[in-house]
Amino acid sequence: MGGKGRLHVSAELAGVLERIDALGGMLDERAYAAEELGRLPQDTARALLDTGIVRAELPLSLGGYEFAPRQLIETVERVSYHDASAGWTMFALQLMTGTTAAYLAGDAAAELFADVPNGKYALLSGHGTRPGRAVPVEGGYRVSGAWQFASGMAHATHIHSAIQVEDTGELRVLAMPKAQVTLDGNWDVLGLRATHSIDYHCTDVYVPHEYTYVATTDTPVNGGAVYRLGLVNMSAIGHTGWALGVGRRLLDELKRVAAARTGSRAAAVDTSQFHAEYATAEARLRAARAWVNDVWRDVEQALDQGELTNTEQDTLIRLVLSHTTSTVYEVGRTVHRWAGSAAIRRGPVDRFLRDLGTGTQHITSSPVVLQNCGKWLSGAEPDARWSFLDLT
Repeated sequence: MGGKGRLHVSAELAGVLERIDALGGMLDERAYAAEELGRLPQDTARALLDTGIVRAELPLSLGGYEFAPRQLIETVERVSYHDASAGWTMFALQLMTGTTAAYLAGDAAAELFADVPNGKYALLSGHGTRPGRAVPVEGGYRVSGAWQFASGMAHATHIHSAIQVEDTGELRVLAMPKAQVTLDGNWDVLGLRATHSIDYHCTDVYVPHEYTYVATTDTPVNGGAVYRLGLVNMSAIGHTGWALGVGRRLLDELKRVAAARTGSRAAAVDTSQFHAEYATAEARLRAARAWVNDVWRDVEQALDQGELTNTEQDTLIRLVLSHTTSTVYEVGRTVHRWAGSAAIRRGPVDRFLRDLGTGTQHITSSPVVLQNCGKWLSGAEPDARWSFLDLT
């Protein structure tokens, strides 16, 4: 399968997951060193890239694996289970590199993705919620702006950024060499410290027109049906997988804490209340994962039939992400309550809880997005349509 019609489902998923799992011990061992660096060590990042995790979102026509949405969710879920910061870093690179490859026109795509099977392709990082200014000039734009939260920038070769064209107001996304921007290096946070999600800026940089694309496009130049989702829906894939992986790891860590403490004097984990709350958290996480599968299975069927997502599907993509994120946040609260000193001492529980607290603040899971979902689903604004994260 593949092309512009049917959805491509890759045979490479099992191999990618196996290679990710093989790195699990290394990711655990190096997690605190990565936090001190503020990024993944280069050899760790290289090992993760070699699993094919970014290639998973690159178009088949360019030599990528072109995973279907649920395959991408499972891939991000798996690496995030082993290390939340590594998962966040990789899905950011995966998203921005994959969508750039899909939406850039011929010559630009050919330069940036010259030999994907042999690992010769650009890696993109950046952000798109606060567009820079683009002044039209012959052959392209003079771009100035300041952007935030460029997760994975330490490992990128190129920048992905939103720009707004002067006079027309058109929103576009650019790809340009990382050397053309100034990195502000201001990622000073409690959680997701190893993601290098720094701010950056540039002033009056020339960007050729062919290295930009319309931000709202749902028509890929390269690749097949999955890229008809558009940039925002593709973004939801990574965030959803990340939350599921973090939630699963936290519950598994709490189970290990309980096994070590059961039978000791006045052990809280021997109480019926703990057992009930653990079961409730388990049920909530499994239910959230099942709904994720349900929503995205329906979306995949539409894509496979050559369709675009409709407003209900766009709404549910956003709502299931919000629900999954809030569910995992509540799972984290349960883990924090019952893990005792393991939640405050250096170790995986402490690290994953801090990473979860930071990751849940992302704009894609903001209360405003949830409110907009409710407006459409309740019938308050039946004729509205989604524009990025806004209902208009």
